[in-house]
Amino acid sequence: MKTLLLAFVVIFITSMQLKAQSDTTLVISFEKTVHDYGTIEQGSDGGAEFVFTNTGKTPLVLSNVRASCGCTVPTWPKEPILPGAKSSIKVVYNTNIAGNFHKSITVNSNAKNSEVVLSIKGNVVAKKQ
Repeated sequence: MKTLLLAFVVIFITSMQLKAQSDTTLVISFEKTVHDYGTIEQGSDGGAEFVFTNTGKTPLVLSNVRASCGCTVPTWPKEPILPGAKSSIKVVYNTNIAGNFHKSITVNSNAKNSEVVLSIKGNVVAKKQ
């Protein structure tokens, strides 16, 4: 009986600690979630930037940022973003591939909106000779 009571106490304390650690007011706010390249020439600059702000009261941590395919490479801050601070996720699309494209970048964090999907789109036309 004592063991069972002790187990319940440990589970209760652990669940309270986990609840206290999650900040439901922590939100990652992006200035834009879609970057439209429009029509660009093959081999041109495929860079885009998604600026965001930590609107919470605790540090924001991006745990993973992944693209929908290997033709898009994201880079993101690995250090915690302090409350009120801005930072950005940079994305490079391989513009050597001609044609229309629409790619997604999934951002995972410790924010209330823990998964945000960003997207890039455009049309790459063959380089004029």
